[in-house]
Parts: sequence; C-alpha cells; structure tokens
Amino acid sequence: MGAYEQAALRQSDHAEASGALVPLQTELESEGTLAPFLLRRLISATPKHLRREGPKPNPFLPWDGDLEVERLGQSHLLLLNKYPVQRGHLLLITQQWEPQRGWLTALDWQALAHVDQDSPGLWFFNSCAEAGASQPHRHLQLLPRARGEEPCPLHAAFETQLQSEASAWPWRYCLSRRQQGGKPGAAEELQQLYRQHCQELGLGTADEASQPRAPYNLLLSSDWVLTVRREQEHWAGFSINALGFAGYLLRTDSSDLSWLRQNGPWALLQAVATPHP
Repeated sequence: MGAYEQAALRQSDHAEASGALVPLQTELESEGTLAPFLLRRLISATPKHLRREGPKPNPFLPWDGDLEVERLGQSHLLLLNKYPVQRGHLLLITQQWEPQRGWLTALDWQALAHVDQDSPGLWFFNSCAEAGASQPHRHLQLLPRARGEEPCPLHAAFETQLQSEASAWPWRYCLSRRQQGGKPGAAEELQQLYRQHCQELGLGTADEASQPRAPYNLLLSSDWVLTVRREQEHWAGFSINALGFAGYLLRTDSSDLSWLRQNGPWALLQAVATPHP
C-alpha cells in the first residue's frame, strides 16, 4: 500500500469522526446476466452531486481541511471524496481555480504521475456535467488498487481489445497501452496519449480552442488509457460517468432496472456515448 493511500485511510478515520466524510451505503446486486459489469444499489439518500439542482457553491475553494490528505507543491492537492463508495477514494484537485471543461495540462499529468507512482489504481476524469462531472472545478479521481489487482471489471475486455486491430464497440473511443506506467517518463507519455486521443476523437487541441469540442471521459490504469467521447449523461434513469465504461454501475430509485435487464449494460453505454460516424 502506497504512502498516499495510507494517508487517505488515516484521514478518512478523522474525517468520518468529524462528520466531514459521508460514506455512501450501497449493496452489490446479484445480476449475473450483467457480467462482467458490477451493479450496486444506492441505499443512502441520494447525495447532492447526483441530484439535478441549480448552481452550487464550489466545495474546493476553499476545500474542507478535514478532507485534505496531502498538498503536492503549489499546484495540486489530494482530497478525500466527501461521498465515497470505496474507502480511500481520492480527488486530485487544483489548488487554484481551473475549469473542469478546460484542457488537462502538463501540471495535471505531472501531479497524477507522481501520485500514481506511489499509489496506483483506477484513475478517471469526467470532463463536464454531460460526461458525469459533479463539480466545475478541475478534479481527477483515484480509486486505489493493490499492486497486481485488476483495476476494474472491464480490464480483461480492454486487454483483449488492445490485442485486436478491430474496433470492439460501436461508439467513439481510443484505447492505448501505457509503456511508462510508474516510471519517470509517465507524465510525458500520458500527456502525449491524451493529445493523440483528443485529436482522433475530434475533440480538438488547446491550440485551436479554449476547451474540447465535446464531452468525454478518461480512464487509466497502470497498463492502459481509455478516452470515450460522450453525448449525454443520463439514460433510463442511470447516471453514467467514466466508471460506467470501467464496468461499474450504480442504480438509484429513479433507475429503470427492467430496461437494463432487457437491453443490457453495453446498450446503456451505447446510449450515452457518441456513435461511430
């Protein structure tokens, strides 16, 4: 277990005792027909970030000191997710305002690579509300994993896809192998892959526009990087962020479970992603 993950778990004890941390109660549902996807049902009251409401205050300026794990120089810091499903769920946020809709920068990738070298896991990024982002302030998210542990339910599907030249799914995505995971050149490689994926998916470049042309999700592990272009955030009552494309689904009282059983999780992802032209 890396030092940052250990610090996150220690801080979680303090933050939960103070009331700053509000873990969500869920239960894993037995839906064998959805495999390899994992479906959880939310038991707790629906948290604010999953509700459709008006403007909300920025929880990261200022951030809650009880949730702070570590400051990474002057640019970024690690913060506990206030409403975690998994204990130790971390947010990598900018200390100053940066828009979630803007381009990820070299500093973002440097901070991510630094944390990833110590505490690897499943990283994800939701570029805006239409891609599942709950806050407009720049934040990447980390679900720590033990070394050697599969990062997500669709890991095997990604590995199979990386060995194939054909596109496996009917939506616009890019999937690339990481060569420098946990190594000194990781930040530069990640930034290069990010730019490449954005161009291939028609999102543009920072030289062309102040923000990407469409919503998107990023997922990355020590082995691969996946970028998915998005059309919408909701379908059949399910709120889908990047974790949906990793194989994790969460249903609330408004989710249409019968639709999911009839059509399957791949159809759910197809409904919210940009189709192939």
